[in-house]
Order: sequence, then structure tokens, then C-alpha cells
Amino acid sequence: MVPLMVPKPAWLRVRLSSDSRYFQVRDIVRSQKLNTVCEEARCPNIHECWGTHGTATFMILGNVCTRRCRFCSVPTGLPGSVDRDEPRRVAESVVRMGLRHVVVTMVARDDLRDGGAGAMARTVGAIRAAAPACRIEVLPSDLTGPDLVARRSSVEALVDSGPDIVAHNLETIRRLTPAVRSHSDYDRSLGFLRAVKERHPPAVTKSSLMLGLGEEEGEVVEAMHDLRAAGVDILNLGQYLQPGRTQLRVKRFWRPDEFDRLRRIALGRGFRSCAAGPFVRSSYHAEEQAAAACPS
Repeated sequence: MVPLMVPKPAWLRVRLSSDSRYFQVRDIVRSQKLNTVCEEARCPNIHECWGTHGTATFMILGNVCTRRCRFCSVPTGLPGSVDRDEPRRVAESVVRMGLRHVVVTMVARDDLRDGGAGAMARTVGAIRAAAPACRIEVLPSDLTGPDLVARRSSVEALVDSGPDIVAHNLETIRRLTPAVRSHSDYDRSLGFLRAVKERHPPAVTKSSLMLGLGEEEGEVVEAMHDLRAAGVDILNLGQYLQPGRTQLRVKRFWRPDEFDRLRRIALGRGFRSCAAGPFVRSSYHAEEQAAAACPS
């Protein structure tokens, strides 16, 4: 049966933007033939980020994912070949937008032996060369290859390329992971984040959780504990919103005051920064969050 779309409460109304910067960002992205998670994942913050802040989250390695996570609207299938010119176009877009902080994410590429680590490392290098003052945040998959084994060498290659922040999303609590995430593993994700710190202890790491899929508060707090044990510095907590009829249905809308309580708990657990709220996503207000959490 196709999941129904659950009506949203009043606090989840999105304000559209007609700011000229929205169209400037859109035109740059399209002229460079780039993908953004803003569009592909139907992010509710696209008008704020593109219009108000003039930023976008670049999604490399195509717009077709090798996984079929039940919360995500990105198409699943066999991706095309790796575009070797894409890092240059991303870097040029960063310069044209005048970004001081850029987030680069990716589709899962389980068809590639390194899981896409090399392409993301080349993108980091291209941005660093074109915009040396820009802070770079990467949000990769777990870099699993075709045999479904996450290789430590892939993580190390990405870390060695020199991003300022390495993010990887746990997405949901341990109990719900098998039903929510495709070809993913709760402990493998924690291992990815732990491996980043082991390769480069000063690295700033970040993760995010979606709420509203049936988790209990105690389970969210347990996930916080697991992330801190893996050395994660920054945590984001946001409300899951069903992007289409084929994705999982929302089980519960967490209230803004509940997000505020979870944020206080997270900071009490030792996270350097925690953004928590209905519209919070992985890269939501990433520049301001990084400025507060990263060493100068």
C-alpha cells in the first residue's frame, strides 16, 4: 500500500523566497550542470538557503543513488560514469557564489571500489585551490564498495584531502535503521566517524538524526551517547518530512519545545554544537554552526 501524506502542523509552514539571490544560485547550479541535495532531496529550506543566504549544498557523483533508503526521494538505479570535470565546476561555482563555507555531499556509489572517496577528495582539492579561504564541509556516504565493505583506506583518502569538517549521518536510531536505511548499518556509520578521528584527531566531525519515524526520546539520547563515544563534535536534529507518497510515513511530529529539550541534552552530553528544530537538516546554517564549533 502506498503511504499516505500526513498533514503538517502549523509550525511546519515554509515561507517561499523571491529574493534575486535564489535565482542567481539556481542559474549558477544549472549553468554548471551540477546537482544539489536541496533540489534532489526536496529540502524544505531551499528558499531560505538559496534566497536568504545565497548558499547551496552540492551533490556530486550524479543524481542516481545505488541505495533505496525509505526516507529519501533521490532516484535509485545504476549511476553513470564518474564525471572527471565535476570537481572543477563545483569549485568555480563556489567562487562565483562567494561562499565562505561550502557543503559537498554525494549519492551512495556502491558500484565504485572506493565508494566515491576519490571523487570527493578531488572536489575538496579543487575547492581548496580555487577558494583557499573557504571552509569545506563534506557529507559522504559510508564509502562502501561493491562488496558492501566500508574500506578504511577510502575514509583515510578523504580525510587526507583536508576538509575542515567531515560529516556522516546516522539518520535514525539503532532499532529503526534496518527499516529506514538501505544497505546501511548503524555500527558501520559509527565506525566511519570513529575512523575519521583516528586518522586525524583534530578533525571536526558531525552527524544528524531525523525524528518522527517512531523513535522514543530515550532512544535518541542513546544515539547521542553512541555518537559522542565515536568522538562526534556536532549534532543536528530535525523533523522527518515525507517527501513523496512512496517514502515512509511520518509517525510523529516533534514539537519545537521538544527539540529545544533535546538540544540542551545534547550540549550537556558534550557536543560542541547542536542545531535542533523542525526544519534542521545536515547542512542547515552550516556556516554559523561551524564558526561556533571549529577551532579558529
